[in-house]
Amino acid sequence: MTQPAAATAKLVPHLWYAREAEEAARFYASVFPNSSVDRITVLPIDTPSGPAGSVSVVEFTVLGHPLMAISAGPHHEFNDAISLLVNCDTQEEIDRYWNAILDNGGKPQACGWIIDKYGLRWQITPRVLGEMIADKDRAKAKRATQEMMKQVKLDIAKLQAAYDGR
Repeated sequence: MTQPAAATAKLVPHLWYAREAEEAARFYASVFPNSSVDRITVLPIDTPSGPAGSVSVVEFTVLGHPLMAISAGPHHEFNDAISLLVNCDTQEEIDRYWNAILDNGGKPQACGWIIDKYGLRWQITPRVLGEMIADKDRAKAKRATQEMMKQVKLDIAKLQAAYDGR
């Protein structure tokens, strides 16, 4: 029997959902390529989070990276202290992921951040932005960073124009 990647990887982010871990994992798998729900395990015993059968562990993959989640009742809500950053190569890719999260109950924030309907924070970011901000020409880096700070969903063309001084 082949084990899910989450069972064999050394480091696996683990997310706690009050009750919708499986639903969230299925949504992420529908949005991002190279993604899947790999295994759902219902705990067969009573736990502090609920009786036998009420807590489930979901192993899934997003963009080729293993994750785990648990549906185990209210605990701590997600916050900005953790987010999943998705490096995008094109504006079309940014738009596709951003709009999928937004259209499924997401809440736009700023600078490429969006909160999905489950409360998880995502950064939908053009890969080139990291290079712009790290540029040794600090004037270019500053212009790109200032433009990023004005945006909600990131726009590569506007970031590039600012970076180039246009």
